[in-house]
Amino acid sequence: MTLKTDLLETIAGKNRGLLTTEVDRANILTVIDRLEDQNPTSKPLETPQLLEGDWRLVYTTSKGILGINRFPLMQLGQVYQCIRPEQNKIYNIAELEGIPFLEGLILVEATLEKVSDKRVNVFFHRFLIGSQRLMGYRFPKGLVERLISGQKFMPIDFGINSKDNNGWLEITYLDEDLRIGRGNEGSVFVLSKEKY
Repeated sequence: MTLKTDLLETIAGKNRGLLTTEVDRANILTVIDRLEDQNPTSKPLETPQLLEGDWRLVYTTSKGILGINRFPLMQLGQVYQCIRPEQNKIYNIAELEGIPFLEGLILVEATLEKVSDKRVNVFFHRFLIGSQRLMGYRFPKGLVERLISGQKFMPIDFGINSKDNNGWLEITYLDEDLRIGRGNEGSVFVLSKEKY
């Protein structure tokens, strides 16, 4: 069994990290560390064709993302990170599930600034929260295309002061369908590339 397969099997059934124990997290991080040592893309930011796309979150230790599951009457649905290297943009999308016809969506848009072959500074500058139905949301790619075109959304769509809301992300593993990253708050992210 390859380490990549081992990782995917280890995180299966863990609901992106919501259902992990301390032992689970330690085991998963051990496999991630070993897989990162075999990273086939030594300079991930030099390969925009691999980075470009919509990535579905399959595991994280991020308390910020996993904490979304605490919304009243809502559960965390799928989470995506949509990277557009040509625009130096990243779109984090979290789907909220719960009451039928009231499914929600949280989106944060950020600009990327390359600081090394593996690391980018992330400057958050737009926050959007609303109803999937009212926004006509069906999948991340369509929403991102509408955002790039400049469309505004209701009910909540506003700018964020990026001086107070920034961080960094280091890509520690990248191939054609799996990406692992580590953030400035010590969080780990494992994402799978969506195929449309």
